[in-house]
Amino acid sequence: MIVTTTNTLDGYSVEQYLGIVSGETIIGANLFKDFFASITDIVGGRSSAYEQVLREAKATAMTEMEMQARAFGANAIVGIDLDYETIRDGMLMVTASGTAVKVIKH
Repeated sequence: MIVTTTNTLDGYSVEQYLGIVSGETIIGANLFKDFFASITDIVGGRSSAYEQVLREAKATAMTEMEMQARAFGANAIVGIDLDYETIRDGMLMVTASGTAVKVIKH
């Protein structure tokens, strides 16, 4: 599966547009991660606990989107957009969306 944030793929032509696909995930960060992240924020540096949570959430949303595209018969997704939102106390929502397409190589 080819996935891209661009609307076109060099060397390929879109044969068929199959529809909008998306994947969503909501992940909660636990109390210990919150505590250590706040210490990291106070003393400076990066919060590796939150970075890992973000990577996992993105991977899950992308996988769901790709599964939906495969069910449509797509071999590519173009115009991908990733959105990150915090909801409620310590909950993170990641949404990936794009257009499922069939492409052919030139």
